[in-house]
Amino acid sequence: MKIDSIEAIPFAIPYRKPLRFASGEVPVAEHVLVRVRTDTGIVGTAEAPPRPFTYGETQGSVRSVIDGIFAPQLIGLSPLARERLHHRLNRTVGNPVAKAALDLAVWDIIGQSCGLPVTELLGGYTDRVRVAHMIGFAPAAEMVAEAERIRGTYGITTFKVKVGRRPVEQDVAACRALRSALGPGAELYVDGNRGWTASESARALNAMADLGLAFAEEPCPADDVLGRRWLAGRSPVPIFGDESTTRPAEVTRELLAGSANGISIKTARTGFTYSQRVLHLCEGLGVEVVVGNQVDGQLGSLCGAAFAAAFEPTSRRAAELSNFLDLTDDLLAEPLSITDGQLPVREAPGLGIEIDEEKLAHYRQD
Repeated sequence: MKIDSIEAIPFAIPYRKPLRFASGEVPVAEHVLVRVRTDTGIVGTAEAPPRPFTYGETQGSVRSVIDGIFAPQLIGLSPLARERLHHRLNRTVGNPVAKAALDLAVWDIIGQSCGLPVTELLGGYTDRVRVAHMIGFAPAAEMVAEAERIRGTYGITTFKVKVGRRPVEQDVAACRALRSALGPGAELYVDGNRGWTASESARALNAMADLGLAFAEEPCPADDVLGRRWLAGRSPVPIFGDESTTRPAEVTRELLAGSANGISIKTARTGFTYSQRVLHLCEGLGVEVVVGNQVDGQLGSLCGAAFAAAFEPTSRRAAELSNFLDLTDDLLAEPLSITDGQLPVREAPGLGIEIDEEKLAHYRQD
């Protein structure tokens, strides 16, 4: 079995309302559907969600690098030759989302060829995962209303609260309102998306020390080398790396420097192959992880769920798998369903992806 062709299809689906956080605003999901076809007729599918304000990738750049650089290097390779595949991808620096989508699609091919779900190939720890929902910037009352609606409708009780605004007091007030409304049974953690300085982060986290936050994700920029180390040593809650830890080498750097106490793993930027490497590195160092989300659609969330369910450490925390609820539509023929705060993993071979071709034709941009 050989890779016969690779297709990168741009599509755009609006959000019900713009998703707002410290590093940017996303009104429309301008993503890329990646299809890797083999000479045996098996097709692997994945979603690439570009984030120009995080990794510098755009919808156009993802298409361009796949069509112009990656596809010519991968066509003719066996999907099982993953090390050779990544060696060729890594000749080109950056482009994590484009590389990850190709990796995810290749794993989909392998699962289909074996007749097994990818989550079983990876580890097969459980068949469902708890879900965390992201609450974006808004007035405190609107953030509370959103969290209560999500809890009431889907049974989700873990919430990632976007922070990083100035002054920090408005984020503190929002978190206090959420804790008051949701009660002690809800799990809350915050994500600054690099929006605060180290001193602002310390002030805000100390002001919220009584709220029982699980952790704080990426409160200040990765370039604040000494400030991040200073903050991680003084914070009342663990500091998790996200944008600063996009590769295993960066994970090692941040952990050994004392700049992070935990790591967010996102299959949309490290695929399954490098997500495993990050996870195993964290296991070896005794570091906790959370499965994050890159404002993925249902296809990307399905990949995150497959990875989170595959391993015991990734199943401990609720995984960020519900951002697709904010989209006005999606491409999957069989939509994902969250019940009692959990998302089941599909039992079909590979990733269990079936694209609604009429919807794809409607939303594609090429």
